[in-house]
Amino acid sequence: MRIGIDIGGTKTAAVAMDTDGRLSEQVRQPTGFGDADVIATAVDVAQQVTALSGRSLADVSSIGIGIPGAVDSVTGRVSHAVNLGVHDLRLGAAISERLGVSVRVENDVKAAAMGAHHLLAETGMANGFESMAYLNLGTGLAAGIVLGGRLLRGGHGVAGEVGHIPIDPNGALCSCGQVGCVETIASGSAIARMWPTDAALPAVDLFEAAGAGDPIAVDVQSRFFEGVAAAVRILVLAADVDVVVIGGGLSALGTPLLDGVCASLTAGARVSPFLSSLDIAGRVRVLPLGFPAAAVGAALTGVDHG
Repeated sequence: MRIGIDIGGTKTAAVAMDTDGRLSEQVRQPTGFGDADVIATAVDVAQQVTALSGRSLADVSSIGIGIPGAVDSVTGRVSHAVNLGVHDLRLGAAISERLGVSVRVENDVKAAAMGAHHLLAETGMANGFESMAYLNLGTGLAAGIVLGGRLLRGGHGVAGEVGHIPIDPNGALCSCGQVGCVETIASGSAIARMWPTDAALPAVDLFEAAGAGDPIAVDVQSRFFEGVAAAVRILVLAADVDVVVIGGGLSALGTPLLDGVCASLTAGARVSPFLSSLDIAGRVRVLPLGFPAAAVGAALTGVDHG
């Protein structure tokens, strides 16, 4: 049995996976803050999901962990996971020492890319696809790329960081220090900035207002769609992936999100015979609601650290 753990800013989720890749159990609980609490939460969910599966830790062949921040996937070291209060932590070694199981650690978006790829293969949606990009739309924007079943990490581990590609020289200042990055247009933080509201979920509020015909909301929503479309276009043109799967918190917007992004891509293709020939809009999918992509991908990277 394999265990995959997704450590997020608010929740930690764990899944158990059998040797055939089937999910047997899932648990989740609030994530602790700081090194000690993050470790304790991960240990707790691993023990819970093992018990729910009717097994013991002796039956667990590997544990994979997906976590935000800068991750050294070889050493299991995590740094700059500021939302978790983690600045420099040898997470893999800490969990392995407590549970006595081999542990691999991966960036959460890259882990989710592996989980999304697994879902495509298991459901038959892959249709012979050899390559896939997972576009994570959350507070920020980032991507993971899977080629031939393996993650593309790049020479310095930053492959897929398309959110920090500037596309608007007159745009907003990005958290990375540049101006007009994709993330400043196509992310949860971008929506919160462009659509100030007291609503708990600004993106939902924006889409509802746009659906009701509010002209300002329609304009902001259109700009958001264009930003996501730009990210999709960059991934296709840079790596010629067969499919781009949109996930992350904003993917819960579902069909309206997919339709809006595809409409923006189609509009761009109308003025470019080159883009039209690539059918980029036809390559876009949205991750099914509730699928634990990062935890599933973490379980897979715990076994095959390719």
